[in-house]
Amino acid sequence: MKAIIEIANNQDMHRRAVAAARALAAGKLDSADFRIGFESAAQVFAELTAERLRTLETLRREGPQSIYGLAAVLGRNYSNVHGDVQRLMALGLVERDGPKVRAPFDELEIHVPLGAKAA
Repeated sequence: MKAIIEIANNQDMHRRAVAAARALAAGKLDSADFRIGFESAAQVFAELTAERLRTLETLRREGPQSIYGLAAVLGRNYSNVHGDVQRLMALGLVERDGPKVRAPFDELEIHVPLGAKAA
């Protein structure tokens, strides 16, 4: 399963989520990719900083980690890693697995249109 990050307003994201849920319920879709929308490209990259992306890559490569263990692997301060993990959890990109956290997605796609919507 992959996480797809795109530029879309809340109304568009809601419409897509409802359509995917209906297709899944009707048996027309085996699994749904996780989708998250942001209002602008600037917001995407404010939320998905280089360190947060590195955190996701590390969790995927190394497997579930405690935040202390993750901070050690990343060579970063515990409180900074904790804050990043909390934000990634709020976005749905990291999940708690007992006392550890994990990245549940195999792939992360970021779609940024280069037209008027890419404010």
